[in-house]
Amino acid sequence: MYAPPLSRWSDRDELVEAIARLRFATLVTHIDGRYFASPVPMVVRRDGDEVFLETHLARANPHSAIFMGSEAGGAKPSLAIFQGPDAYISPSYYPSKAEHGKVVPTWTYTAVQAEGPVSALSDRKTLLAHLGALTDANEANRERPWSVSDAPADFIDKLTRSIVGLSMHVTRLDGAQKLNQHKPDVDRAGAMTHLSGSTRPGEAAVSELMSEVERLRGQL
Repeated sequence: MYAPPLSRWSDRDELVEAIARLRFATLVTHIDGRYFASPVPMVVRRDGDEVFLETHLARANPHSAIFMGSEAGGAKPSLAIFQGPDAYISPSYYPSKAEHGKVVPTWTYTAVQAEGPVSALSDRKTLLAHLGALTDANEANRERPWSVSDAPADFIDKLTRSIVGLSMHVTRLDGAQKLNQHKPDVDRAGAMTHLSGSTRPGEAAVSELMSEVERLRGQL
């Protein structure tokens, strides 16, 4: 993923933490001249220094057929794209617009891309463990978390037969935080002020991230 030096996000632990927090990605696999892309929930699993991303697809999804059966021929190189908060930045947010007018619109965003071979989970026990981990990660902050065991066993058994569990062994992580780091102090402050007052959750979240960047700048 291209990112200018000031926007490049390369700390591996931070990227893994971001993935664990975002939990939703677009899984892309290229095979036989075609691209297959599926929006999927994902959960991080660590094994020592190795990082794995686990997810599942409906068996009816043609994407899942790539990983199934003897004809699948092993793991398939794939890309998981995680998109964090983003926001449009109007030139009117910048005080420098009134000074010289040499400003244009831009888009601020955070994103993480994970690459690696993807293969089907080996058996039903492993698939159930994945579903449990995925559910627990998303239910953790609820007052009364739901767990897979709350549903009837025969119901879960039927549903698990309609999905294919997948695991990506992450071999590369890239990240970008394009948060106006290249702009003058006064323009960064202007953008943060406008975004912080927005009713759109994504814009408020970008303002918080920009504030964190400013805090880290002050520590350098």
